[in-house]
Amino acid sequence: MARIFGRMTDFIAPPKSLIRLTGKALGDFRMIADGDRVLLGLSGGKDSLSLLHLLHHFQRRAPVRFELAAVTIDPQSESFDPSPLIPYMKALGVEYHYVREPIMELATEHMDNDSYCAFCSRMKRGLMYRTAREHGFNVLAMAQHLDDLAESFLMSAFHGGRLKTMKAHYRIDAGDLRVIRPLVYVRERQTAAFAEAAGLPVISENCPACFDMPTQRQHMKELLAREEAALPRLFRNLLSTLRPLMSQGLEDIPEAPAAPARKRA
Repeated sequence: MARIFGRMTDFIAPPKSLIRLTGKALGDFRMIADGDRVLLGLSGGKDSLSLLHLLHHFQRRAPVRFELAAVTIDPQSESFDPSPLIPYMKALGVEYHYVREPIMELATEHMDNDSYCAFCSRMKRGLMYRTAREHGFNVLAMAQHLDDLAESFLMSAFHGGRLKTMKAHYRIDAGDLRVIRPLVYVRERQTAAFAEAAGLPVISENCPACFDMPTQRQHMKELLAREEAALPRLFRNLLSTLRPLMSQGLEDIPEAPAAPARKRA
């Protein structure tokens, strides 16, 4: 096993609690079928690195056979450098796509009335879709967890007047890709604990566009933390509330979605 920045670069067995919750989400929402080619959106944060090790675990142990690769979008920002992931992923032996795009520079030219965060998120998602299509992947795995879904729900209700959150599994409008979120039952503190205990090479992101002005999401995170201190069952109750919203789009997914033939170079 190689060492990168003093850390062992081999797959690490996640704790049973993470395996159980992720496995339940994979099954409940029929996220991965036999023959799927799964591309993980790997930012280098604690959540996506945890999901990398979890998906590798299920790739080895699950009854369905699927391929796994990862993609990182480098926005070429002075405050965020995910390039240390390149040797790490090479040492793990995972197919890896590293895409550089001057997103911050493009934002100043084309952002209009959008926020930096919204523009960056949209650009990154488009680049991940493009990478998946170019290399024959049919599933894009994202690492949002239950805390993210709860925050999105409150933001949508408070600021948009809608009952909405992120979906667990859906087909994009173009019809050729499916998006899955295997961590929808997992709490943020669980991925943080795993990343720290395992010594995962977490890449810190300090976008000045986000930290100069506190985001709505951070406000919701703090609100939920205060409420959970008074009501320990808060997220269990929220999960029951969110489940119908998380399941939207699942009716369009066949019981065993077929993977497309792999493109040849």
